[in-house]
Amino acid sequence: MSIATLGRAAKETVSGLPDGFWWLWTSTLVNRTGAFVLTFLSLYLTQELGYSAWYAGLVIALHGLGGVAGSPLGGMLTDRWGRRPTMIAGHLGTAAGAAALAVVTSAVGVAVVVLLMGVAMQAVRPAIGATIADLVPENERRRAYALNYWALNLGFAIAALGGGAAIVFGYRTLFVVDAAATVLCALIVFLRLPETRPVAAPLAKGEEAVAEPKVSVLEVLRDAPFRTLVLLNLLVCLIFTAPWVGLPLTMAGEGLEPSAYGMVIAVNGVVIVGFQLLVNKITDRRSPAALLTVSALLFAAGTGATALAGTPLLFAVTVVVWTLGEMVHVPTNAAATARLAPDHARGRYQGVMGMSWALAGFLAPILAGWIVDGPGPDALWIGCGVVGCVAAAGYTTRLRRVLADSDAPDAAAKDEVPPVAAAPVPPAEADGEKISG
Repeated sequence: MSIATLGRAAKETVSGLPDGFWWLWTSTLVNRTGAFVLTFLSLYLTQELGYSAWYAGLVIALHGLGGVAGSPLGGMLTDRWGRRPTMIAGHLGTAAGAAALAVVTSAVGVAVVVLLMGVAMQAVRPAIGATIADLVPENERRRAYALNYWALNLGFAIAALGGGAAIVFGYRTLFVVDAAATVLCALIVFLRLPETRPVAAPLAKGEEAVAEPKVSVLEVLRDAPFRTLVLLNLLVCLIFTAPWVGLPLTMAGEGLEPSAYGMVIAVNGVVIVGFQLLVNKITDRRSPAALLTVSALLFAAGTGATALAGTPLLFAVTVVVWTLGEMVHVPTNAAATARLAPDHARGRYQGVMGMSWALAGFLAPILAGWIVDGPGPDALWIGCGVVGCVAAAGYTTRLRRVLADSDAPDAAAKDEVPPVAAAPVPPAEADGEKISG
């Protein structure tokens, strides 16, 4: 494929989205570019503060546990309070936590701060997901979620490289820079992003107001198709998270140096940053259920084949395979969540879906470590392959018809004549929300 073709594909991928989406995209990039805390936290706790590796692992697990609580909380606030206030509060809370880590050194203090940071960071994500669903027409949402995910990974890559170079200034300096970048992210949302939470359309004369249905987390989980989507996503997230713990242990067991793992896992970020736009172009307009099935099979193949790898090159090949699954799965799953969610409950649905990611982030490291220490690495990777195949079968048999129905003409028409009106915004902000193209 020529450079001109790639350039044309990239241009088509980024064109035609609302200005508000690009401000949200920019805030994601800024936020992740300064995200040094989680990247260097384990090194800071063990090398700078002298804590054990066990304690460092526990603290990082607490961050995931905070996310399990923060995701549904953020979803509720997104629908009740609004998208912008939830994002701003979450970003400022995260910034406060990053700044606190620069001065808090006690074991209990660090654990509490990281737990609360997990709550604040995860609470922002349902608001971001709901805002994209509000701003972008349904037939463009998967592309928008893919672009936002690309910004997240691009920012993370910059943070990893910049943080590694700037670590000479000390870990605390990195945490302060993280706090400053997160505050800047909140400022972008406050100054440039309008509130998009749907409000009831004005009543015609003589009409009676209809109370907006209240939706709790339990009521969201009673939605059978969405509950299936959440459970299947949990399976995929477990095998997606397993390599981040199991892969370095497996490679160490093969006698490879830690530097080899660093190079192999870096392939994940390089592939996403370099090829997300191309993958998005190739998968555009494809069946959501088919894409989710393919992504689960790629996860199954990539993680399962890890049991056969023994050299850095072969391990890198397995990472490429499951990274392709990640690039297809994340935006498709987010778009499917937005499709199944009622307009008035988009935040809660995104919050429940985010809870499955956070729960996997808490459980997978524990399970992966236990399996490697017990039955062994091969059992971990074979198990991941089996779970991926189960998830693929679930997407094909349980969600193919439901997600196909979302593509029907009446579903598409829902975007043209929405049942609710967008919240009014000041004229200066409304001017920035024209949809180009």
